[in-house]
Amino acid sequence: MLLKNLSLINYKNFEAKDFDFDTKINCFVGPNGIGKTNALDAIYHLSLGKSYFNPVAAQNIKHDSDFFVIDGTFENGEREEKILCSLKRGAKKIIKRNAKAYERLSDHIGLLPLVIISPADSDLIVEGSDTRRKFMDGVISQSDKGYLQNLIKYNKVLLQRNALLKYFAANHTFDATTLAVYNEQLVEYGMPIYEKRAAFLDTFIPIFKAQYAIISGESEVVSLSYQSKLIDTPFLSLLEKNIDRDKALQYTSVGIHKDDLNFKITEYPIKKFGSQGQQKSFLIALKFAQFHFIKDVAKTTPILLLDDIFDKLDENRVSHIIALVDNENFGQIFISDTHPERTENVIKNIHQSYKIFKL
Repeated sequence: MLLKNLSLINYKNFEAKDFDFDTKINCFVGPNGIGKTNALDAIYHLSLGKSYFNPVAAQNIKHDSDFFVIDGTFENGEREEKILCSLKRGAKKIIKRNAKAYERLSDHIGLLPLVIISPADSDLIVEGSDTRRKFMDGVISQSDKGYLQNLIKYNKVLLQRNALLKYFAANHTFDATTLAVYNEQLVEYGMPIYEKRAAFLDTFIPIFKAQYAIISGESEVVSLSYQSKLIDTPFLSLLEKNIDRDKALQYTSVGIHKDDLNFKITEYPIKKFGSQGQQKSFLIALKFAQFHFIKDVAKTTPILLLDDIFDKLDENRVSHIIALVDNENFGQIFISDTHPERTENVIKNIHQSYKIFKL
């Protein structure tokens, strides 16, 4: 997968900007606040239909402007894909593939596989389980349309069941028959999600451990495990056992929407016991594993975005990362960095063609 060119109008801090890219390595360099990360985010936006950094779509429109347009040409083998993403204030976002708008934005997911590594990934360690589920769901969804549709349907039923529980509390009533219908639907959509997550992690965990070993020089032992109540108890039984609790809380307290991932280093939570460098290495290994997983399943090489990843890493870990990307397993790479000299020294060691964009 290659991005040949990119055109931005009123996207974040860009009023109008055009880029023509190298097929291997492209670097955005310049001081903080100049728009390096925004350029990477525009590429992410074209690929996945949303910003990686700001989920409020309208806030990605340049101040004092009414709309944004992101336009890019991708090449996948011999096929060319022209993708346009636009948003007008007060209107719905539009994504067009070869001049034809999608009826459902979710249909675009998976067409243009991409992996981003960013300082914002630290949320995977420091934030709650929702962030880690979104990571898991995002990786699987890029290569499994059925999974994404089940997830959308599950979340819709979950909202309806929660609304019913609130109705019961507000009106001092209870209807077991209606609740049972929602329970059955949660199980119908939730069980395939659970099974796909479990199967995904069986494949993903060994890839992740191998990537971390390379980045750390095999100096630490890390682990990644799946946490779900469905491992020990059938989903319908879980829902039925927790009905009194759900009525009291007025929301659904069990299900695949409560699953989590456990991150550990030398058998202790990395959030509490990992250094900054170890945590960053852990996150980079997660994302490199995501890259290899998507590449193996989708049979195409994802675009790789590296946002300021050389910061807070010692020289040894940086050299291991360079060694990882300096082979034919990787395709097109986009890098942002505040230090032009550091960037140039790094990419000269990768032995690939490159372009540097000074913003």
